[in-house]
Amino acid sequence: MTPSRASTRTTAWTAFGGDLHLDLTGRRAAGAGVRAALEDALREAVQDGRLAPGTRLPSSRALGEDLGIARNTVVEAYGQLTAEGWLTSRQGSGTTVAERTTPRPARRAAGQPRGRRTGRYDLMPGRPDVSLFPRSAWLSAARRALATAPHEAFDYGDPLGRIELRQALTDYLARVRGVRTDPDHLLVCAGFSQGLGLLCGALRGARARSLAVEGYGLPPQREIVRAAGLTPAPLPLDGSGARTDLLHGRRDAAVLLTPAHQYPTGVALAAERRAAAVTWAREHDAYVIEDDYDGEFRYDRQPLGAMQALDPERVVYAGTAAKSLAPGLRLAWLALPDALVEPVARLKQLADTMSPVLDQLTLAELITSGTYDRHVRRSRLHYRRRRDRLVEALAERAPHVRVTGIAAGLHAVLQLPPGAPPEAELLARAEAAGLVLSGLTWHLAEPGLAPDAPPALVVGYGTPPDRTFPAALDALCELLRER
Repeated sequence: MTPSRASTRTTAWTAFGGDLHLDLTGRRAAGAGVRAALEDALREAVQDGRLAPGTRLPSSRALGEDLGIARNTVVEAYGQLTAEGWLTSRQGSGTTVAERTTPRPARRAAGQPRGRRTGRYDLMPGRPDVSLFPRSAWLSAARRALATAPHEAFDYGDPLGRIELRQALTDYLARVRGVRTDPDHLLVCAGFSQGLGLLCGALRGARARSLAVEGYGLPPQREIVRAAGLTPAPLPLDGSGARTDLLHGRRDAAVLLTPAHQYPTGVALAAERRAAAVTWAREHDAYVIEDDYDGEFRYDRQPLGAMQALDPERVVYAGTAAKSLAPGLRLAWLALPDALVEPVARLKQLADTMSPVLDQLTLAELITSGTYDRHVRRSRLHYRRRRDRLVEALAERAPHVRVTGIAAGLHAVLQLPPGAPPEAELLARAEAAGLVLSGLTWHLAEPGLAPDAPPALVVGYGTPPDRTFPAALDALCELLRER
């Protein structure tokens, strides 16, 4: 066999029962002999960590046969790398990768998300207590879904998503949130981030240039808007929510709102502001994107119905399982106006063809069996108790702090009195104390949008597990106590 053909083979690494490709083509083309090319390829595999210390290599006969080269060439290559200290060889034990003391490049701690701050107590807003994820119920639902799913469910399918989940969501959203839609207008996506990107892409494809956003919100969402080629145009906020009355006369293609529970301030969008946004969308051939990110969690007031019901052809409803179940599922959904179904579905197909089938089938089973409703009710009680403990602790130990935005959701805004340390100083103290939380200023869309806003912290009370929540509250109260 010629070296060029041999270079396309893979070796059978018996230590872990898989294959590792050894690319000899470039080395042979550069003039290296077969043995030198093999030595370089093995040396590189050890250096870059593909062959970890202790990995047992195949016998010289097996490797020679697999690569189509002489056994003696492999024996000589093994011998040279053993002499250099890369490999070790013992009679009866074969050849293995040697232990080495050369330091490896620094890596992030296992499981640490890129760009996320870490500390002893995680009070960052926007995330649930993932220890509540109903593992047993999910596993049981997955088994039932697998047992009853048609064979074609596991083939390439509709980019809108599995019909089972779209039908289940149609019924659930109508009953719980008052959403008016049907399975043909629902699209399942990989989290709200993907859904927002798809919507922005469809709008940009229709020659849109800007998208209105709330004056306070999530910076990553504004980055998604920019990445799609649109300019985020902030709307001021007040005690009644976003100033949607200021939309008239603007040429934004859509407005992104969190009407049921503004993120992060926690206010609900007033009825007249909702009506103003829908009227603007009708008159300007525009859309309202309703981000109902924590719609299931209401405590001190009746749930507000979805804004989408005011006009399903002008309001895109976006829901998610990130708060009710877990962010790691990457399951969200869009209830789309008729004119957006095809362009958004086409972009979804280009992005990843479709969302994972088994997770869709499992969630559909959870919803139709009533298990999802029971889980949401338990979670709502859990988070309400968390919120009450937070409010009580602050009232007792930091009474000068005003707690707002707590009628719903998984976070609270802690407004500090005049003369309090600036947010940056408080966040530095929090980091030193092992607390991870956010300042309200970080959420501001434009630095000058709220020049007179007092310092405030945005605290998530959902994330810490039960065993650490009391200690997290102690650390927070110590941070905020008057000095």
